[in-house]
Amino acid sequence: MTAMTPPPASRLPGLSRRTLLAGFVGTAGLALLATGCTSEDGDGGPALSPAQADQLAAQVAVQEAVVAAYAAAAAADPALGGQLTPQAEQASAQLEGLRAAAPGATSSASAAPAGPPPGSDVRGWLREQVGAAAGAHEAACADQVAARAALLGSVAAGLRGQEAVLA
Repeated sequence: MTAMTPPPASRLPGLSRRTLLAGFVGTAGLALLATGCTSEDGDGGPALSPAQADQLAAQVAVQEAVVAAYAAAAAADPALGGQLTPQAEQASAQLEGLRAAAPGATSSASAAPAGPPPGSDVRGWLREQVGAAAGAHEAACADQVAARAALLGSVAAGLRGQEAVLA
């Protein structure tokens, strides 16, 4: 008797598992914010230490650089920019979530990357920027607690999904 294999799962045209995962992870991070679990006093979680506040503010700057990198990539290659609108919007939403969680974080003018070098692989340059930011958020996650750690982990996972889309 031979074993029967299940029929292949149907797929929506144009949607890969990576795209769906990246969208889900970004949505999960936003859901955390919508419930208010990142507030300093309202969640009953541990208070934010000065060192944690500084680190969280630094992560806001890291995410600002990601948003700026998407804008720079779109300016350098408008066709690519049009393809990556959902990822750029997700990066912006992640930035707003981090800003909401980081008391007193201000915009960093130095966060903007210079942009891809002329004649370079814009997609590859953007993938490097997104990957570096994901690594920074992953590293910072270990020094945060409760909802703030979850938020950084969610943002990092979302960026890893974006990095995969850019591959």
